[in-house]
Amino acid sequence: MNNLNSIILEGNLVREGTLTEPSQGFKVYKMSVAVNRFYKNKNDQGVEEVSFFDVESYGKLADYCSKQSTKGRGIRIVGRLKQDTWKNSEGKNSSRVYVVAEHIEFKPMSKTDYEKSETKKSEVAETPSHAVTTKEKETEEVAF
Repeated sequence: MNNLNSIILEGNLVREGTLTEPSQGFKVYKMSVAVNRFYKNKNDQGVEEVSFFDVESYGKLADYCSKQSTKGRGIRIVGRLKQDTWKNSEGKNSSRVYVVAEHIEFKPMSKTDYEKSETKKSEVAETPSHAVTTKEKETEEVAF
């Protein structure tokens, strides 16, 4: 039986992501997300804590993310944690923990953000059929 491994992040994209195709037909999109946390310390002073997370998406979701992602855009990710381990050049064990996205929602962009991203989106004729965009619902959702 599998143990629970689930994470929800809501933040902003730190930079433009990268889309690769390590093997024919298999796409990987890597992005970095900043998540802010605000709290008061023992002196009742406001403190802002920022955490950065590496996120990967695969297949159709990776393709979709590459078309929708722009630096600074708000994003909500539902996924799981994954750990890669290896021996480094000195023979010591190394590891890396990152988030594997299983569902992504992009937050709406302001008009100026939208205009900036038009150049990137000019490659895409239409929003993919698996994205949901309605006037009542302000986020675009995709899950595979």
